Amino acid sequence: MAKYGKKASEKVSKAMRERKRGTLKSGRSGKKVKSREQAIAIGLSQARRAGGKVPKKGGSRTRRRRS
Repeated sequence: MAKYGKKASEKVSKAMRERKRGTLKSGRSGKKVKSREQAIAIGLSQARRAGGKVPKKGGSRTRRRRS
């Protein structure tokens, strides 16, 4: 069973293209998005709003790999 739907994939790839062109902006501040991770987060957020199959957001803490 897939974790993400087709709509999520489309939105993330669109956000990545916009980031590469330098036209992707963050929500509140309107600053240009430079990081890849933030572009992915924006794409997933848009897919979530559009009703795509995307898992719920995690907590505010980040997950770290144990080495």
